[in-house]
Amino acid sequence: MTLELIFNIDPYRWEAIFTAIFCGTIIGLERQFRGKPVGIRTSSLIVLGTYLFLATAFMLKGDIVDPSRVVGQVITGIGFLGAGVMLAKDGAVVGVTSAATIWVLAAVGVMIATGNHLNAIRISVLVVMILYGVDFLETHTKSFSKGVHNKVKNRRILKRSERHSSSD
Repeated sequence: MTLELIFNIDPYRWEAIFTAIFCGTIIGLERQFRGKPVGIRTSSLIVLGTYLFLATAFMLKGDIVDPSRVVGQVITGIGFLGAGVMLAKDGAVVGVTSAATIWVLAAVGVMIATGNHLNAIRISVLVVMILYGVDFLETHTKSFSKGVHNKVKNRRILKRSERHSSSD
């Protein structure tokens, strides 16, 4: 048995698989470092899974085969996954950014499946810039600190301090 036979994954491409994992890791690192849902593993698997579904759909032959239907079903499935990370807490819905991130991860997987590897990497970097940049602005700018996200964060801090003061 030769190495080529062991590592042959035709019709899939290692370049696409590594790009998918890399893009998922870029976005997942930001989420993981900040203690948010959808870390490195989840992000990488979402991008990789989306690539595999679409690449497989592109290989199917026949009159009734339509890869765009697979894209639609991936979007629907990702919507359910995203809904699973959102919940109501203290009168506000949290996890919406994580759900939106899941949605973008799937879009990156679609980009990779259509051969747009470099653009998928660029979009992944852009997503991290958005996630980090808006958080930075919320922390360092008064006008950005008025949003629901900051109010929920402040409530949590207030509740923690109340628990600590009542336990003393």
